[in-house]
Amino acid sequence: MGEFEVLIVGLLVAVAGLGALAHRIAVPYPIVLVVGGALVGFVPGLPPVELEPEVVLVVFLPPLLYKSAIYANFGDFRSNVRALTFSTVALVLVTMCAVAWVAHTLVPGLPWGAAFVLGAIVSPTDPVAAATIMRRLAVPRRLVSAIEGEGLFNDATALVAYRVAVAAVVAGTFSLLEAGVEFVLGAVGGVLIGLAVGWAAAQIRARLADPQVSITISLLTGYAAFVPADALGASGVLATVTAGLFMGIRAPRILPESRTRLQGFFVWDLLDYLINAVLFVLIGLQLRTVVEALSGYSTSELVGYAVAVAGAVVGVRLVWFFTVPYLIRALDRRPSQRERRVDARSRLVLGWSGMRGAVSLAVALAVPLTTDAGDAFPQRDLIVFLTFAVIFVTLVVQGLTLPALIRRLGITDGGDEEAEEVRGRLVATKAALAELDRLEGEDWARPDTVDRMRAMYEYRKARFAARAGKIEDIGYEERSSAYQRMVRAVLGAQRDALLRLRHEGGISNEVANRILQDLDLEESRLES
Repeated sequence: MGEFEVLIVGLLVAVAGLGALAHRIAVPYPIVLVVGGALVGFVPGLPPVELEPEVVLVVFLPPLLYKSAIYANFGDFRSNVRALTFSTVALVLVTMCAVAWVAHTLVPGLPWGAAFVLGAIVSPTDPVAAATIMRRLAVPRRLVSAIEGEGLFNDATALVAYRVAVAAVVAGTFSLLEAGVEFVLGAVGGVLIGLAVGWAAAQIRARLADPQVSITISLLTGYAAFVPADALGASGVLATVTAGLFMGIRAPRILPESRTRLQGFFVWDLLDYLINAVLFVLIGLQLRTVVEALSGYSTSELVGYAVAVAGAVVGVRLVWFFTVPYLIRALDRRPSQRERRVDARSRLVLGWSGMRGAVSLAVALAVPLTTDAGDAFPQRDLIVFLTFAVIFVTLVVQGLTLPALIRRLGITDGGDEEAEEVRGRLVATKAALAELDRLEGEDWARPDTVDRMRAMYEYRKARFAARAGKIEDIGYEERSSAYQRMVRAVLGAQRDALLRLRHEGGISNEVANRILQDLDLEESRLES
């Protein structure tokens, strides 16, 4: 078996094994991946990995950003746009400058340009682990949306800053005015390109009934936004995020098949995990080479640099959340601003949730190998090592302590999320009954069918009204649980019978899978 085959097999085994371990120990998978990726890199016999920096961002970044955007809570972002802007622009730039100063001060011979490259790489947050923990502990959705919105949009600021810093190192020149103009034009151009691509994708997918083709177009949309925007000098990140937000808002109305929406969700969920997992394992495979190239530094020096840079990342964020909000309060005392305020406990949770992840990994791997003059990019291996160290510290230390912090502070939504879901289900049920009233007069509507559906929805209406406290609960939940238990038992019996028939050769595997999928869809429609 050649080195390439060994690499592929190793990647698959590592991805599957680390994912299974994360599920087994009930820890968000990015935390397990960062530890496992570091260990995988030092497994004897694995070949060294060399990745083309120009390809890394284009391959890995668009799908990560697009998936986050299409399932984002856009309404929450819109209602908190000012705080989001501060976190995604100002906090990113402040973090970048602080990290650059610490790195330049501590590391002998590290030029300012390379220090700013490092600062830009580790400045954006990754919300996957934090949001997973928050949802598991029923943290108010406002805080979850704040973390997800920040992680979605701060990539744009960080990547523009990264490109400016890399250009300064590679070309040897820098202009603050040109950088500012590039940032503004890049942002505007990225949004416009993203809107155009999102609109085009929506028009095409609205006319497609084939789930496979529709989902394939979905997988390509992020690239269709990122690549031309990046080629034109606009923000590929903002283009991808804009296209994703556009499709996330429009998709429920324009996609003709429920199966397309259902399959698309599972495809994106799997792809997001695979991309994150592959990135962590790839950086782990490179870590050994990177560490060997840093032989000029002692272990104590590398550990010291890593702790200092990670401390700057975490410290700046905590200081930010306990200073800037007070400045905003002093300047803006409008009632609408007071309603948006969060207490110190919530700000501490937000400050401790600034973990770094896959985007920083992808950007670190994309640092050029050489400058325009043909010289090696200054301290590239150290930049990659410190990036991984920051990700490791924030994910492992903050990720493992965040649940205890949330419980200690007593941060909970108080059942608001459940109440909102009940309200939504009740509204949908009332709409179903109203539509049945309208359809009852149609010539093709059979009275027995209408009566059967009406009885089902009337019961559902009573059940959710009782859960919302509008009427007395006379055993609706108990009867509903018994009904769902019976349906699941009946569906299970059907699955067993189908599998026996397939095993005996009575039906093909394709037919069996088609029927099994319908049974799965029927079970997925059972409401909790």
